[in-house]
Amino acid sequence: QADYGNPEDCFQKISEFWNSYLRIKTIDKTDVSMMMVLLKVARESNYHKRDNLIDIAGYARCAEMSRNAKD
Repeated sequence: QADYGNPEDCFQKISEFWNSYLRIKTIDKTDVSMMMVLLKVARESNYHKRDNLIDIAGYARCAEMSRNAKD
């Protein structure tokens, strides 16, 4: 709570990002990575933490790997 504020406020912001994302498509395995990026963006927008940026890069790499993986 000290880093990201009130959980309800943080979750509200995350839900707004996710709702915007979900309006354009249905979820697949790559979308999970992208939604986790959005979670980290929501957290970073409230409080800078290096870990958020590292996680964003990691989730972006996971999305790339997922797109390139054979189903």
